[in-house]
Amino acid sequence: MVNAKGKTESSAISKKKRREQVWKRIMRDRVLYFILLIPIIYLVIFKYVPMAGNILAFRKFKVGGSMFGIKWEGFKYFQLFITDTYFWQVFINTLILSVLNLIFGFPIPIILALLLNEVKNKTGKRVVQTITYLPKFLSTVVVVSMLQTLLSPSTGAINMFLNKFGIDSIYFLNEISWFRPVYIISDIWQFMGWNSILYLTALTNVDPQLYEAAAIDGAGRWKQTLYVTIPGILPTIVITLILSTGSVLSVGFEKVLLLYTANTMEIADVISTYTYRMGIVNSQYSYTTAVGLFQGIINLIIITVVNQISRKTSETSLW
Repeated sequence: MVNAKGKTESSAISKKKRREQVWKRIMRDRVLYFILLIPIIYLVIFKYVPMAGNILAFRKFKVGGSMFGIKWEGFKYFQLFITDTYFWQVFINTLILSVLNLIFGFPIPIILALLLNEVKNKTGKRVVQTITYLPKFLSTVVVVSMLQTLLSPSTGAINMFLNKFGIDSIYFLNEISWFRPVYIISDIWQFMGWNSILYLTALTNVDPQLYEAAAIDGAGRWKQTLYVTIPGILPTIVITLILSTGSVLSVGFEKVLLLYTANTMEIADVISTYTYRMGIVNSQYSYTTAVGLFQGIINLIIITVVNQISRKTSETSLW
């Protein structure tokens, strides 16, 4: 009994000491914890609390009624969009645009980072980085305005250049065949510099001794890049690829909305613009909530499958 009592008291004292130590660490780093608290509050308010609104996918919403709907409808709204042929056209448009953007847009920041890594002139490297980072800080409205000015059939610089060679002006923003190229190229231009930062950071962690060993073995810059640099940043590439595939159905709403016209809507209309029209313009809130929930579930399934494949084929995965 004495031993048991002594052990209990000893355990209580050790727990008290651990609590005191934890509290001391919290007080010592209280500024850092306060800074960490800000993004946590943001995520809770703007990411997690709105999830409660998904209940509208199963309930009828009426303006002036309860924010969580007035009547239980079950899977009625899911059946409505699943049987809607136009929704599946929009779904395919979204999938095609996202996959093309992923195929052409994902490798460019990696290539840019590899090229910048080879630049030895620090001033030149900083200039290139600044030029490529700058478009990220332009609003979508400004980018689209620049595209409209640049691609204008009458006064656009590209069409004026084509006219000098006897080529007729092309209505880039009003022709179906040009919508996807314009969107993808503008997206690459706007984000390639910013996305390359992650890979440049990963390149700094590659052991310089590996390059020295490769050089001693007779490997040139190309082979060093192929067998040392790329394997060194491969985990970062895999993680970003998994995250990118997880948002494959989340095409940028603002740019599509500002770029598409009545002529290009056939291939330009995506899920985000579709839900905007049906929800905000036509006030079908429950219907668009169901579409949004479906979109989120598909994204979750895709990222889970890709993560499982990555975990089985390599040592890198999100979880």
